[in-house]
Amino acid sequence: MLFKKIEEFGNLEMKYISDFSGGYISRNKSILDNLELNKFTQFVLEKSVYGTPIFKLGNKGNKILILSGIHGNELPSQVANMKLLNKMLYEDLNHTIYFIPFASPKSSMNNQRTLNTMDLNRSAHIKNSLSNLIIQTVEDLGINFVGDFHSTSFTSNPGIESIFSSKAPSPESYLIANYISKDIGCDVLSVDFAGSSYKGAVEDVCNLNGVPAITGEVVCPFANIGEGTVERSFAQMVSFLEYFGV
Repeated sequence: MLFKKIEEFGNLEMKYISDFSGGYISRNKSILDNLELNKFTQFVLEKSVYGTPIFKLGNKGNKILILSGIHGNELPSQVANMKLLNKMLYEDLNHTIYFIPFASPKSSMNNQRTLNTMDLNRSAHIKNSLSNLIIQTVEDLGINFVGDFHSTSFTSNPGIESIFSSKAPSPESYLIANYISKDIGCDVLSVDFAGSSYKGAVEDVCNLNGVPAITGEVVCPFANIGEGTVERSFAQMVSFLEYFGV
């Protein structure tokens, strides 16, 4: 399916990555209570009922993806992604920005980490899994850089605000992580080679495919949105884009 121009929202274009992952995100009260409720947000929520939508703004420069919701119960980044998309909706951009605010609407609706028991950040290498369809979309669109944004609880791994990256085979991943770290003040967690700790993370599969990618983590209890956590995730996303001069 090709991108479709959405005339009522400036230069916005959208298409679906999958049609089996849809959900009523508005049933997740924590997400709904923290979203800017306007006509555009309502449009995104309605489209998410039918699958995983990807949105496109701009037609210049690098192609950059802002991704969130790979784990449906990690909420701050999903709200931050919508906040960013709302903010940039009518901007004249010098790069092409793609947004997937809700990677798995069904998981977000249910406030669940997994989609049908599958951890999407351990299955991006498994053909036709939802996260693998996102990887295929990155390849098909020729996306140059990927920022995948999550949250972590104090008692889980990593348990600190941080940027995951790898030094090889896509060394710019490490450079991007260090830029964000110095810009907004958070830790860098890096491995020497992508996928060496575990398999199937979206970030790692992108890096292994030659597409520099990072994972941003803010600290927040799962299935909740703590005070200031949306703002910290938003800051990570903005810093990621500023690295490219957006």
